[in-house]
Amino acid sequence: YFYSMLPEKLMLKLKQRKLEGNLRALKATGDLIDFSSNDYLGLAKTLQVEPSKTHGATGSRLITGHTNLHTTVEKQIAAFHDVPAALLFNSGYDANLGLIPAMTDRNDLILYDELVHASIRDGIQLSQAKSLKFKHNDLDHLQMLLEKHDLNGTGDIYIITESVFSMDGDVPDLKRLVALVQKREHVHIILDEAHALGVIGTNGVGLAQELGLQDAILARVVTFGKALGSHGAAVLGSEDLKAYLLNFARSFIYTTALPEHSLHCIAAGYDVLQAGQAPVALLQNRIKLYVETASKLGIPTGNEFVSERFRESELPNNIYLTAIQTVLIPGNENAKRAAQKMQEGGYDIRAILSPTVPAGKERLRICLHAYNDHDDIVNMLNLLAKTFKAS
Repeated sequence: YFYSMLPEKLMLKLKQRKLEGNLRALKATGDLIDFSSNDYLGLAKTLQVEPSKTHGATGSRLITGHTNLHTTVEKQIAAFHDVPAALLFNSGYDANLGLIPAMTDRNDLILYDELVHASIRDGIQLSQAKSLKFKHNDLDHLQMLLEKHDLNGTGDIYIITESVFSMDGDVPDLKRLVALVQKREHVHIILDEAHALGVIGTNGVGLAQELGLQDAILARVVTFGKALGSHGAAVLGSEDLKAYLLNFARSFIYTTALPEHSLHCIAAGYDVLQAGQAPVALLQNRIKLYVETASKLGIPTGNEFVSERFRESELPNNIYLTAIQTVLIPGNENAKRAAQKMQEGGYDIRAILSPTVPAGKERLRICLHAYNDHDDIVNMLNLLAKTFKAS
């Protein structure tokens, strides 16, 4: 067979990445103890769902793909998250690619945290709105931009951020952010809660809901490929928002619907959350164990939530402790060597390299789970302390 070669400029990009030591490649997990996946509650391994009647959805939801089960699951999601409506998307990526361009036009301005997920950035690029980034979790900078770029009623301003950042595990001061917006009629918040669902708050409701701020947020995005152990996503908000996205979100309109099996998995995940605190409380205890043990061993977490601003929080459930922990080890080669040592010790811990994170902020990313037992966490941290000090 003859296969056309990649254009030379694309080959050069691949070679450059290899020279810089950050060429991505697929790697199976093997039998290592999991400190890497986003399966925070272990539901990907334990969910029991009823068999599906069909293997595929057969079409988009606006043609043949919609079923009564879609409606039932969306109502379950909306009720759990205390909002009027939820709209299912095939993934968090699809949700952000559909939501952001649909909501904005050339008269609008998007202000986004500089560390938002790639799906949000791509959604912004697909929109016609002007966009500016603000420094990570820096609400003073955001306030300055809001005051500088008053649109005088010609358009709306959308602030986009996350409740838990995927590479740092830190959180924004959401109370202050909402206070900034409530003074401005034409400013709206879009909040991605992908890494907060199932992790933060009572029954894992997420940051906004645990703080009682859900009514102040125009749209929340929750995803199901992490703590819920399945696949898909939903946009949460008003009935009007749902109706609007049904008509204008291209990544919803022009794609095949989620099949029944995925819907059963999502519903089963929410059944676990609704049933009580068991897996969420266990995960939160494991996170607390990690933070306390790491502190005793001199391992810096590198996360914003350990700042004095949140240490004296009056809120329950260690609300600002998240399942994503990071240890900064600058330099791609240094971070890769440290990850290799941890893997040789039996722990599935991955290095996050530039350009995924900024050069000089390469790191080990450690994900905690309800199924990581006490000894595994303590033993892992003892090895990590030696690895960190030797790096």
